[in-house]
Amino acid sequence: MFDYPVILTQDEGTVLVSFPDIPEAITFGKDEIEAMSHAVDALETALSFYVDARKALPEPSILPDLHTVRPSVLEGVKLALYREMMLQGVRKADLARRLGWKAPQVDRLFNLGHASRLDQLEAAAKALGRHIDLTLA
Repeated sequence: MFDYPVILTQDEGTVLVSFPDIPEAITFGKDEIEAMSHAVDALETALSFYVDARKALPEPSILPDLHTVRPSVLEGVKLALYREMMLQGVRKADLARRLGWKAPQVDRLFNLGHASRLDQLEAAAKALGRHIDLTLA
């Protein structure tokens, strides 16, 4: 769902990683392996800017010749819930009322750096009329 293509560019002894769909996400490493390991953090950090600014998340392009990077599972669930809120026009305050939570609890739910519990994410999904379906591939 959030598989974003990346462009790897050799740059004077390092490998630069950029995201065509998310210009804010950029990182590098001494080689491709290190650069790709930093790419997840760069992606999550950049997507957190969109959440903080209450902007729609960029749709990932389908570019079959490029490697892709996706957020960690927890952050992916948070982003999916955020996207669903945006689609439904539900504000954080509305979600807090539906859940019977205080505003800071909902804020933490969408903080990509906060280790939210799965039961909290499931409750939020249910409040949006959705459910979380995870698979192990």
